[in-house]
Amino acid sequence: MQRHTCRDTRAERVCCGAGLTIELNVPRLAANGTYESTMESGMSGEESSLQGDFDPEKLSLCVRVTLAANRASVEPVVAEVMETIRRVKCVDGKEDAIELALQEALANAVVHGAKEDPMKTVECIVACEENRGLIIIVRDPGPGFDVGAIPNCTVGENVYSNHGRGIFLINQLMDKVEFRKNGAEIHMVKK
Repeated sequence: MQRHTCRDTRAERVCCGAGLTIELNVPRLAANGTYESTMESGMSGEESSLQGDFDPEKLSLCVRVTLAANRASVEPVVAEVMETIRRVKCVDGKEDAIELALQEALANAVVHGAKEDPMKTVECIVACEENRGLIIIVRDPGPGFDVGAIPNCTVGENVYSNHGRGIFLINQLMDKVEFRKNGAEIHMVKK
């Protein structure tokens, strides 16, 4: 994996090939124990998605990932994001639940939202605010879906279905799960 630093945003950019770019923005810890924000003034579209959920000025971590919509891209994204989450220790001791939820959300976005079309991209934003925990936003280019139409995978013949388990797992593993943009965007919070 190649790594280089972006001079203009003070973020570390990790280039993993296959249409995958990860930007890490980890504010510096000031002498008084608070984080100095390295966010640019005027939020981008991704950062404005955090409004109402987390305060972009108080983030101790912000990771933005864009990946080509193929299954092979999911594993390196999950590995790199989880390495960063573990290093920052935002939700110490809850990393396994976060890793599985992230894996499921990205796989769903690639397979169902982008239909595994490598010409399409899936976006992932991971942010941490010390008092509120970790938020993960996964956005795909698909039309979305009706969340209410997903059958409960723990009831009757649905136990044998190969659909709905990822969403069920995400809901069990994360503290708050919300679907936006007609299901094309999922917000997951772990405290």
